[in-house]
Amino acid sequence: MAPSVLKGIVIAGVLIGAMAQAPAPDALARARAAYNAGKFDAAIAPPGEAMKTASQANVAAMILGRAHLERYRGARTESDLDDARSALRLVVPDQLSAAERVEYLVGLGESLYLEGCIPGCFSAAAEIFALALAKSDNGPAREPVFEWWASTMDQQAQFSQDNDRAGVYRRLLDGATAELAKDDRSASATYWLMAAARGTGDIERAWGAAIAGWVRSRGLGTRGDALRADLDRFVMKVLLPERARQAVPDADARGALAMYVIQWEEIKKKYS
Repeated sequence: MAPSVLKGIVIAGVLIGAMAQAPAPDALARARAAYNAGKFDAAIAPPGEAMKTASQANVAAMILGRAHLERYRGARTESDLDDARSALRLVVPDQLSAAERVEYLVGLGESLYLEGCIPGCFSAAAEIFALALAKSDNGPAREPVFEWWASTMDQQAQFSQDNDRAGVYRRLLDGATAELAKDDRSASATYWLMAAARGTGDIERAWGAAIAGWVRSRGLGTRGDALRADLDRFVMKVLLPERARQAVPDADARGALAMYVIQWEEIKKKYS
């Protein structure tokens, strides 16, 4: 998976289905519903209303900040990033629930990621996402946190010095390995295990991880479909060309590449 497919984490609290039973959802409930539906314009006004109430102001500031971040990701309007930082500065973390604390940490990490002050912001964002991941419960809400952390580590590696890059990818490889030990259905960790192995220079492990990921993706539903598309893209554009060049470093690699492509297509056919 890649930064372009990162999704906002569902804001904890009242579920959308449960809200339908309430005759008049309060401002926070309306904000959560709009955010979770991806309607970030609609998610911005209710928190401003809720912030006028002392008991709701803290969570409202967190939701407001997250909504501005997601809207910035879509439109890249600089004022949204400024407004997100302003809202998150109002949050008192100690007054948040455990789930809300994870959302707040993701918001801080996301703001640094989007800031893009190369290379420091990516490194700092990765540290914050790592804290959020450590505090995340197992379940569907955990995978987007891992995806943020992994994608940020990848960005950090790409902007690192050559002698530091492999170390960043080793950390990502260890993280993906540990995540799959917790949840072997994690599509994100499956992808990043392959990508990180390649980043450390272990092309054969990356090749094996790609095949294993393709075989295991069958039972993941729509997540599996997206994973297969990402695996296929990476294998064809990055992994097989590198594997072919390693196989014949002093000769034309096109023959080796053609052979590897045939092998990959056979695997896809057998396990599709």
